[in-house]
Amino acid sequence: MPNIKSAKKRVKVNAAKTLNNQMAKSALKTVLKKFDGAVVSGDKAQAADAYATAVKAVDQAAAKHLLHKNNAANKKSKMTVKLNGMA
Repeated sequence: MPNIKSAKKRVKVNAAKTLNNQMAKSALKTVLKKFDGAVVSGDKAQAADAYATAVKAVDQAAAKHLLHKNNAANKKSKMTVKLNGMA
């Protein structure tokens, strides 16, 4: 346990930031799962809507440094391939 006032504050701030990052990552995963579910269901229109939402979420996560920019690009590329591969 820290004894110095500034170190105590860092512990509190880091805990709050960790919680926010966990919530944002969880929300991102939910959006990605909804896109995958729409693709599996075979509904092209629903999948296109989910795709737009997912791409925006991935871009926002990359902007907040929750994802590396190359990881975000990789996710978007794979989603595009899935969407274009629907019959």
